[in-house]
Amino acid sequence: MKLSHSNVRRLHPALASVLKSVGVVLTVTLLAACERPPMESVQHGYRGTGMVQIYNPRTVELNADKNIVPVALPPADDGGPKASAVFQNVKVLGDLSVGQFTRVMTAMTTWVAPKEGCVHCHNPANFADESKYTKQVSRKMIEMTQHINKDWQQHVGSTGVTCYTCHRGQNVPSDIWTKLNPPPYGANFIGDKAGQNEPSKTVGLASLPVDPFTPFLLGNEPIRVNGTTALPSGNRQSIKQAEATYSLMTHISTSLGVNCTYCHTTQSFSSWKGNPPQRLTAWHGIRMARDLNVNYMETLVEAFPAHRKGAMGDVAKLNCATCHQGAYKPLNGAPMAQDFTELGGLAKVLASNVPKQQ
Repeated sequence: MKLSHSNVRRLHPALASVLKSVGVVLTVTLLAACERPPMESVQHGYRGTGMVQIYNPRTVELNADKNIVPVALPPADDGGPKASAVFQNVKVLGDLSVGQFTRVMTAMTTWVAPKEGCVHCHNPANFADESKYTKQVSRKMIEMTQHINKDWQQHVGSTGVTCYTCHRGQNVPSDIWTKLNPPPYGANFIGDKAGQNEPSKTVGLASLPVDPFTPFLLGNEPIRVNGTTALPSGNRQSIKQAEATYSLMTHISTSLGVNCTYCHTTQSFSSWKGNPPQRLTAWHGIRMARDLNVNYMETLVEAFPAHRKGAMGDVAKLNCATCHQGAYKPLNGAPMAQDFTELGGLAKVLASNVPKQQ
């Protein structure tokens, strides 16, 4: 017998009630399976200002495994002969003791090439050999790491960075970028798409320009939505420039796992007045990324082989996600660099050395 509302009414009342109850349970179960756990919100501004951070519990849980910090090797003695006096062709870190140098090399191996080991960068028959491009790149990356920890404390603070901050046990960091090779103007019926309307996770699958990195993290284009003067005298900001700015902001938000009010006040996104301190940290971070891309990554074009270059013949470069990888601070703020002062990290202050309050 076909089960319908009319047929259910003809059944025994108790059986009909059971069938209806089963139907309700199945419907609720089906709908519940379609619902995801609710978002979590944390208020960090005055009530009524909209200064709330929204967190996705599922994303936070997934990112937790990505931000586990490896155990640091025990510190090495700084006494004895220097590495440059014992090993050949040591162009960086040569002022370290042999023990310190060996410790850093061992740590770098686990951070960057845990499967390949030392031969990822070195010729096993002659460690002084320069034939592997990875050795030249690693040397430049050590210098870059020291530069970050020494000269960009406005962004990294005393937390600092190590090779692991970006690599996380991989030869190549998971979040990198190269210049795009867009089709020429008029290549399709809508003409110049200006790098928009592409399904890119970089901009949250929005219709915004998918490459906010070339103008802002390699070039020095103004990052703003509105001009600072009235038309027509000096306001040269265009809708395209505004869209590129929104594209960069979307990237930063996604990279840090935060929403706009992490850096901006809801009263005025353009004004600096009353903004959280994170906005200044982000301002320095943008300029740090630009500095590293221009003065370190781009200088390695000749060193990289063709198969490691992008469509435009450039090398891979970094953006906010390279270090942050979904966390508001890389590795959730774990101060790895404090265990590796050889890489420019600030040493931990021992409790015994802290003066007692009177």
